[in-house]
Amino acid sequence: MSVAPLNPIDQLLADAPGVAGAVLTSEDRERVATWFEDATTARAVKILGLLDARTSASMLLAAPPERRAAIIAMMEPRDMFRCMRALDAEDQEHLMDELPDGLKREVKRVLSVPDDCALSLMEVQAVRIVRNVAVGEIIRNVRDTEARLPRTLYVIDEDDRLAGTVDLQLLLAAPQDVPVGQVMRPVRWQIGEMSSREDIAAMIGQYNQNSLPVVDVDGAFLGVIRSENLFDAVEDEALKDMQTMVGAGKDERALSTAWFSVQKRHAWLQINLLTAFLAASVVGLFEGTIAKFTALAVLMPIVAGQSGNSGSQALAVTLRGLALRELGINAWYRVLRKEAGAGFVNGVGVAVITSLGVFVWSRSLGLALVIGLAMVLSMTIAGMAGALVPITMVRFGQDPATSSTIILTTITDVTGFFSFLGIATLLSFLLTPG
Repeated sequence: MSVAPLNPIDQLLADAPGVAGAVLTSEDRERVATWFEDATTARAVKILGLLDARTSASMLLAAPPERRAAIIAMMEPRDMFRCMRALDAEDQEHLMDELPDGLKREVKRVLSVPDDCALSLMEVQAVRIVRNVAVGEIIRNVRDTEARLPRTLYVIDEDDRLAGTVDLQLLLAAPQDVPVGQVMRPVRWQIGEMSSREDIAAMIGQYNQNSLPVVDVDGAFLGVIRSENLFDAVEDEALKDMQTMVGAGKDERALSTAWFSVQKRHAWLQINLLTAFLAASVVGLFEGTIAKFTALAVLMPIVAGQSGNSGSQALAVTLRGLALRELGINAWYRVLRKEAGAGFVNGVGVAVITSLGVFVWSRSLGLALVIGLAMVLSMTIAGMAGALVPITMVRFGQDPATSSTIILTTITDVTGFFSFLGIATLLSFLLTPG
């Protein structure tokens, strides 16, 4: 009985996978492709696991459909994820369409990760860098790749665990015959595969990193998150938050159908209508005062508008602090005190200018005093409300961006009208009828 001759790589795959990885990395791509084509399914899976993601993905895509399905079925989830993520959307869809239903469901399960976690934001490092491979071989692989590489590259050990980091410029300047492990530096920061977008943004901002390595629970290196990719995702999320803050749906787009927009917006418009009636009822409490001093009706929007602006400023800053984990809900007292102080000082500054303008317009010292006091009080309360609304929503497990502007507007309108008309009623003896 004759035995088929082994590829030169076969024995290494069986006895010394670390050495096999170095050989595969340094060999000509056409020869590696030939070894891959001739290998058994099990050995083909090992070969793909030792190659960089883009090369393994292209080899998998070039394989016949039946062999490709057999290889994917035998892959570990991490290698499956790494390989599939290196394909563009069209190739990934083409490959998925040819898989049996059961295997297709498994691949979808492996690829289905939360939109805001590290796995969904990362990209697979285009070049596989093992610490025992010579610098010269790594440089050749870097030159051969068509992918745009980040400035910082990550080095793994023979078990695929994150071992170190090397700057691309330093790599090009290093002696070519030494292992890359001798020129690499320790990894100072890394993130888990399920880390949230906010945690990643906070770490990149805190440590001023241009990229972060992503590892699984065993410390195996999965990929890289570049700062520009992260901030594109953060910008997209911020734009979605802007929509939810005013009662529009996160998934609504400019060219969405009118009916889709109605479904996303109408409920919040009805809620906003109720809150508008609440603010109007406050005005109704002082109907007699307004009828007697008609100038109050002209000045009411000024107080409500300024308090609304003050509250929106506090809301924006607090939302950012919560999103970047700069503050927790236990810090509510410090935030409240800070925003109350800022609202008071800003209120005094605005009140001085407003009072002077009202006095020049009305020649009424009493009316100037009323609007000045109301401006200070309403802006102080608005600042406190802008901080408390998102913190309270987080405390009860709600998204702090969800229609917080509608809630805040209700508070600032009610407090603005009540403070202005309430003070006017108390100091009505200083006002001139008419």
